[in-house]
Amino acid sequence: MPDEITLRPVTAERRTRGERHGADHHRVLEAFRRECDALTDAVAGLSEAEWDLPTRCAPWSVRELLGHVCVVIDWLPAMLDAPAPSAAEISAVDYYRPDDRFSARTNGRRIALAQDRAARPADGAACAEDFAATWRRADRLCRAQPDGRTVRTRHGDAMLLSEFLRTRVVEVAVHGLDLADALGREAWLTPAAGDAVTELLLGAEHATAADDLGWSRADFLRRATGREPLDEAEALRVERLGIRWLALG
Repeated sequence: MPDEITLRPVTAERRTRGERHGADHHRVLEAFRRECDALTDAVAGLSEAEWDLPTRCAPWSVRELLGHVCVVIDWLPAMLDAPAPSAAEISAVDYYRPDDRFSARTNGRRIALAQDRAARPADGAACAEDFAATWRRADRLCRAQPDGRTVRTRHGDAMLLSEFLRTRVVEVAVHGLDLADALGREAWLTPAAGDAVTELLLGAEHATAADDLGWSRADFLRRATGREPLDEAEALRVERLGIRWLALG
């Protein structure tokens, strides 16, 4: 089954810091734009056989996984059209708390939405065009919003737009790794997105701890999301650094 990304419990300090300040609106938007642009380039010109390759996010194919990424980005226009909450209540860290959003029923709906989205375009080229149009529209709308803009998610969470955008960077970056692996390609993870997701995992003040492991950002995120296992020595080094890993729900 495809996984939605959740976080293990975090300290109260990290949680309140995220709620008070959120992420810098323009910096997060730039990470979103760069990572989406890289994914657009990566899927341009795929053969129909490549579009039908399986991914680790079963039961999705490459085509369907990109459909999922389109769906999770395409929540943004309606969120921006809706009345803004008076205040943000949760951070990007708390967005990943385990609740009904990770139930079997919700996951089944997530699978169906992605498959339906992938079935609409006539061919793979049209899938690529759908993704490009979807993220560019969201990017354009978000860039017109002021700093401090709040939104309400489909789960009912009141968040800073910048904090919700951090979760979209996670989606595009991590599923970009899934797509690269399915296609047998080198990861195209951009430095901006890699840093943004690493900061979400560790807190900005501890993000450089990942560099102490000697892994690329792509390898770090694969391990942090359970996509690559840790051997005994790696697990010990991670424990000593105090890294809090992503858990999958």
